[in-house]
Amino acid sequence: MSAVPGARSHHNRRPRLRRRLRAWLEQHGRTVRDTADHLLRTPLATVMTAGTLAIALALPAMLHLVAVNLEQLTGSWQRSAAIALFLDPAVSEERAAALAAELRTWDGVVQVELISRAQGLAEFREYSGLGGALDQLDENPLPVVLALYTAPAQMGQAALETLTARLEALPEGDFARLDAQWIERLQGIIGLLRSAVWLLGAALAAAVLLVIGNTIRLEIENRRSEIQIMDLVGATPAFVRRPFLYSGAWQGLLGGLLAWLLVVLAVSLLQGPVGRLAALYDTDFSLQGLDALTSTVLLAASAALGILGSWLAVGRHLSSVEPT
Repeated sequence: MSAVPGARSHHNRRPRLRRRLRAWLEQHGRTVRDTADHLLRTPLATVMTAGTLAIALALPAMLHLVAVNLEQLTGSWQRSAAIALFLDPAVSEERAAALAAELRTWDGVVQVELISRAQGLAEFREYSGLGGALDQLDENPLPVVLALYTAPAQMGQAALETLTARLEALPEGDFARLDAQWIERLQGIIGLLRSAVWLLGAALAAAVLLVIGNTIRLEIENRRSEIQIMDLVGATPAFVRRPFLYSGAWQGLLGGLLAWLLVVLAVSLLQGPVGRLAALYDTDFSLQGLDALTSTVLLAASAALGILGSWLAVGRHLSSVEPT
């Protein structure tokens, strides 16, 4: 018989927990709506604050996109990271073709392209502007060239230099030229740009905290009488702080949305000029915008900064408003 009261107590506890959870959700939902209505009732102040936050958040996002697009451009140009092997002028094109087939079996070599004497002369005529002088030559003085395309992601600078020395040691080789150094420099610039993104992001995140903190401080001052009345009737500190925290979250989220729109607009405006510039270099390249993950991180970070900034402001200024 002693087990029955315990069972009844257990069954009675579950409805109470549900009611408390439902009441908690209703309170938070009401606060979310009230803070949103308050921001809508002051559109000018809301837009000015959100615009300031948007500029601060859009700058590191745009710099991040610059680094992402440079990496994408580097990936599309990695085929240009080649070793040009100039063969001895006495080597025939048939022997050069056999050597190219042999070099394709070497480790680290992705592709070998044979540039014949006629192709080399045609390219030189096109890009040098010395067509008239070349017409005076009795024979083609250019040697056969083998362009070796490697995988820079798998071969470092030291390995490429070793491969270049090995090619120059071939009996058919005259000299070799390594064209991958500029890729290494570009990757170094991208790494520096990544570090700048983090530093600028940290500095502007601090600026966002200051802006939201100052906005919440002014809101606390404007609602001083309301806060004192709530404190006198026995409102808990969590209940008093709740609307300010949600207000900061709304402001941060609105700033993040505006920042996202600014970045999308900037990418759209630059897409055409970048496409025309890429066409001049015979490259099909289009700017990459914010993907779903980056957009989610931007919005979540902006809302989190809003909550953190309002929490810091509330903790600092609310005690001076409440009656002693």
